[in-house]
Amino acid sequence: MKTLVFIETESGAVVSSSWEALGKALSLGGEVEALVIGHQVAAVAAEAGARGATGVYLIDDPGRALFDLDLYTADVKAVLTESHADAFLASHTGNGRDLAAAVGFDLGVGVIADCLELKVVDGRLLGTRPIYSGNILVDVQVDGRPQIATLRPRAAAPAPVIGTTAPVVTMAPTAATSRVAVKAVERAEAGEISLTDASIIVSGGRGVAKDPELGFKLIRELAQVLGAAVGASRAAVDAGFIPYKYQVGQTGKVVRPDLYIACGISGAVQHLAGMGSSKIIVAINKDAEAPIFSVANYGIVGDLFEIVPALTRAARARLNR
Repeated sequence: MKTLVFIETESGAVVSSSWEALGKALSLGGEVEALVIGHQVAAVAAEAGARGATGVYLIDDPGRALFDLDLYTADVKAVLTESHADAFLASHTGNGRDLAAAVGFDLGVGVIADCLELKVVDGRLLGTRPIYSGNILVDVQVDGRPQIATLRPRAAAPAPVIGTTAPVVTMAPTAATSRVAVKAVERAEAGEISLTDASIIVSGGRGVAKDPELGFKLIRELAQVLGAAVGASRAAVDAGFIPYKYQVGQTGKVVRPDLYIACGISGAVQHLAGMGSSKIIVAINKDAEAPIFSVANYGIVGDLFEIVPALTRAARARLNR
């Protein structure tokens, strides 16, 4: 089986979860090629070869500097035709899942989305993915060729740099028409850790309501000491305590960190769907009956305004920070 892996880029730099998709594809066996689209991304194409791709397709053009679903979909279809790949794999980022769905629709094939695991059975992809807000895991296969799947970030180890080289096929961008005009791009503050890439996340919820500014200040301080990203529940976002970009959950970002610290989050099913696959969950809540405790590995019943500063002091002393 030949697999084509989409290596996503942003502002000329690779989106790190793409290396996880490449690593998973390599673990499946068969021939693995990579596709890099963007502007000034030749170095990313070279790195894909160094991480084990047997061949790399490169579309490097100023018109591809920003992700455009119409243009990228046309490019992927062209490369799939050129490569004769049996499968197409992307990371389940916002752009990756949109791209997989659009390509699948245009080609009339199914998509196995948000996979926690992928394997090959009788020459076909078998993906394990969550349904019903993460309460059930199902194994899914799709008909047709190419088979398309997206892999949840942090569901696989990234392909390591092994120092190999691969031929790079430079292709011209397709002559597609975009239906979208980008008016402006706002970047997150420099130095912030991406929620989807973070190994540790500290999140706040409705429990900060008595003093939201102080509550999230305490959460940020703990996150800084731990080298963690800051997250939030939908309730905190809807209440205006923190911007939407921090939202974790079914209608926000789906995360799978090694450690998730939920501060004042009750554990609505929509939030659990976004973070329930975290390896270790620590819950802090005054309500001992809060649903979050049903999924937590460790639970602390108490006021986050007292407990979070205590955790920060302990972490700072332990980590010498």
